[in-house]
Amino acid sequence: MPKRTAKPAGDKRVKVTLVKSTIGFGRKQAAVVEGLGLRRVRHTIEIADTPATRGMIHKIRHLVTVGD
Repeated sequence: MPKRTAKPAGDKRVKVTLVKSTIGFGRKQAAVVEGLGLRRVRHTIEIADTPATRGMIHKIRHLVTVGD
């Protein structure tokens, strides 16, 4: 069976905004927020829309908003 080739990350992007502080939530969730590159409340970043980043967003879905 042939190996799958990954699509270029530049095709799809997603905007993520931190809308709630990580204080009072687990340290793992704070680490995910930091791993995405979000620094403070109302900080917006644009990242590649990959399964890995979607999984990270899913872990902190109660702290962020997602836009296209």
